[in-house]
Amino acid sequence: MTFPPSPSTIYILSDGTGETASAMTRAALVQHPGQDVQIVRCKNVRSEEQVEALMTEAFERKALIVYTLVSPSLQKTICAAASAKGLKAVDLLGPLLKELNDYLGPAQDSPTAGLLRTVDEKYFKRIEAIEFTVKHDDGKLLTDLDRADIILVGISRTSKTPLSIYLSHKGWKVANIPLVLNTPLPEELFAVDQRKVVGLIIDSDSLIRIRRKRLEKFGQDAGSEYASLAHVQKEIEYALGLFRKNKRWPVFDVTDRALEETAAEIIRLVATRMNLPHSVLL
Repeated sequence: MTFPPSPSTIYILSDGTGETASAMTRAALVQHPGQDVQIVRCKNVRSEEQVEALMTEAFERKALIVYTLVSPSLQKTICAAASAKGLKAVDLLGPLLKELNDYLGPAQDSPTAGLLRTVDEKYFKRIEAIEFTVKHDDGKLLTDLDRADIILVGISRTSKTPLSIYLSHKGWKVANIPLVLNTPLPEELFAVDQRKVVGLIIDSDSLIRIRRKRLEKFGQDAGSEYASLAHVQKEIEYALGLFRKNKRWPVFDVTDRALEETAAEIIRLVATRMNLPHSVLL
């Protein structure tokens, strides 16, 4: 293969995405302003055949080699090929791995290639879930309800928001929709896969206590209708009536239950119904 002439070329070889090595290389290049340097990022390098082919390309372009590979055998292959072809090669990861092994003890027997990318994907998936959940709190956004992994429905103070946020930190996109007395549920709720929908209920005494504490916290009248026995019972009956009409929705009683316990049960149930792993981060 013949390449057009280039003043300077850096080949980045990585067993993952190569983003880390690329970022470090570009940071170093700041010290050489005005230089015409082309960076060629080679991802998912996992075999000697790949290394040999890339080293041949790099030789034709008289490139500098920068690599981040966890495999000792591939590190040696690059070193040997670079030496044979008279190329400079910089190992960004090998020396650090060696020093960590010396300091912390031997790592796993078979170093995992691309592990950083896996960690990054989990992190960004969690962030995406949290952002989605915040936007879809309390029925604020319904246009893309089908993107939710879990949809919680319940009357006020049944832990919809705390549960949603907790689940989102586990990587689940959650929307929650309030049940308001004598107010029809949004049509969008019935257009999505009903296996995602979960109802929440609580006993009247606990709900009255929670609502009165909330009113007191914000300096409002704790004896208002919002926390009255008659009104609370009407809301609970209204919710139970809706749940009876929508028998596909499992209903969780959150009365005096730990948030983590309820969340774990919701995850198990929805994951089973949707044929998903119990942690979407796995």
